[in-house]
Amino acid sequence: MKFHPSEEALRSLASSLDGAEPWILRHLAICLRCRSRLFSLTPLYGSRILWFRPNRSESYDEAFERSQRSAMKWVHLLGWERGEARGLFQELMGRTAEQREMFLRNSQRFRTWGLLELLIDRSLETSIQDPRRGEELGRLALRVAGLVDADRYGADRLHDMKARTWARIGNALRIQSDLQGADVAFQRGRKHLELGTGDLFELALFLDLEASLRRGQRRFPEAARLLNRAITLFSKLDDSHRVGRSLVNLSMIFLYSERWEESIPLLYRAMELIEPETEPRLLLTAKHNLIFALTSQGHFLEAQRAYCEALPLYRAFPDAWTQNRRAWIQGRIARGLGQVEAAEAFFAAARDGFLAEGIPYDTALVALELALLYAEQGRSAELKRLAAELVPVFASRQIHREALAAFAFFQRAVETERAEVEVVERVAKFLRKAWYAPELRFQEDL
Repeated sequence: MKFHPSEEALRSLASSLDGAEPWILRHLAICLRCRSRLFSLTPLYGSRILWFRPNRSESYDEAFERSQRSAMKWVHLLGWERGEARGLFQELMGRTAEQREMFLRNSQRFRTWGLLELLIDRSLETSIQDPRRGEELGRLALRVAGLVDADRYGADRLHDMKARTWARIGNALRIQSDLQGADVAFQRGRKHLELGTGDLFELALFLDLEASLRRGQRRFPEAARLLNRAITLFSKLDDSHRVGRSLVNLSMIFLYSERWEESIPLLYRAMELIEPETEPRLLLTAKHNLIFALTSQGHFLEAQRAYCEALPLYRAFPDAWTQNRRAWIQGRIARGLGQVEAAEAFFAAARDGFLAEGIPYDTALVALELALLYAEQGRSAELKRLAAELVPVFASRQIHREALAAFAFFQRAVETERAEVEVVERVAKFLRKAWYAPELRFQEDL
């Protein structure tokens, strides 16, 4: 039987090699799986130190001791750089773009692995709510990666980090709906990945984000293939949290296709694997998507139970992006349970929130949920007022031609008092699909 060091043992090793058990070092010398797990914790020295070979004049024990001393030096350096990175980051971001460039060009202080790591991580985190800012941080990380000393950190490992950075930039562009720009970013990232260490962890990270782009391009089979490959790699590396992340991404392929029954089991499995302390927002995303899928299938009591369980997470993120979507899902649950007044209040709050955020498409989608509520009650006056309020929203350049055609159809139906439930449902369903496939054509038959 082959034994592998536990995650706790590797985390301890990543913090300091002082007193490390010799069997772990010997195991790392021959086990790619555990080396890749360690790389994710200490990317600075992993690929350079643990591929050691003994000199002709020394034994393997002596070579291990030499490797350990060298690795300790790198661990301490990485720890120091990571400790300094936050202050350097704040110093850079408090300056203008021109000043940041001057600092990077003239000061060695900012050319560290620790700052590079932090910029890449912040790029991914920030892109969720502010993709333009996320892209900016990614491009700043790319600039730092081009200035750090390749001899000091390892040219192959720098290629890995450049690949990771381009993937973050591509992801930010995808969220901004610049799918062509995102495609170019991932192409550049893949070239760096091919020149890198061959680290399975880096490959899995890249595949996971690339799959999000393919999903946005509606290349669903390719996206699923990339995610299944990432899941296999993360599983081999015993990284259950990232298996959970990739499962959330895989479930979204089915959500976009409105194949609710296939997305729900994946989300339940993902929630068992995600580490809440590591990435609480990811767990919230999984729970929110599950609730959305349950309401879409008409399982409103189950959705309500899931919402109550997710309530602490919703409260942990008071930002508008989260709270507007929380109000939207509350409205869907309330409507399904026959709580009409509550549903109306929740939908109106979500609509106003999206409008304040400047997100026209989500404003339109939630407004149509409100319109459906009015249509079910025969409230034609409220429908006309709502349609009039949506005119400036649909005049936005961020809403494509076919969506405008669908809205025009809805508006005419309202004006002629023929906006029955079936008409509103049809327009809402089309807009949900058209968000992910703007090439769809709306067929009028009113």
